[in-house]
Amino acid sequence: MISILSFLLFEADDLPAYISSVKQQIDEEFSQINTSNIYFAKKTIRKILRTANKHIRYTASKEAEAEILIHYLTNFKGLKISWNKSTALVNLYNAQIKKIKAAIATMHEDLQYDYLRSVERLA
Repeated sequence: MISILSFLLFEADDLPAYISSVKQQIDEEFSQINTSNIYFAKKTIRKILRTANKHIRYTASKEAEAEILIHYLTNFKGLKISWNKSTALVNLYNAQIKKIKAAIATMHEDLQYDYLRSVERLA
C-alpha cells in the first residue's frame, strides 16, 4: 500500500508510471475475486473501488481519474459472474460511468474525444 506521503515523495513526478502501477494492482485484485458467490464478489469489487478511489485522490488529476476508473470498469465488465442480476452492482457500475463522464467534461476537447470513446464501449 502506498500512502500520500510516499506518493508525493516518490511517485508524483512520474504520473503515467504511477497510473500503470495502480492498473496492475487493480488487475491483481480482480484476479483474486471469489466468483463462487455473488456476495463475496460484491464485497471484493467494492474494496477494489475504494482502493482505486484512494489512488485517484492522491493524484488529484482528472485524466488519472478517468484512466483508472475506465480500467476498473473494463475489469468489472469482464468478470465471469452475472453481475447484471445484482441491483447493487449495476448501480455501482452506472455510478462509476457517471463519475467518469463528469471527469471527462472538465478536460480539454481533444482528450474528451478519446476518453468518451472508451466510455461508450463500456456503457
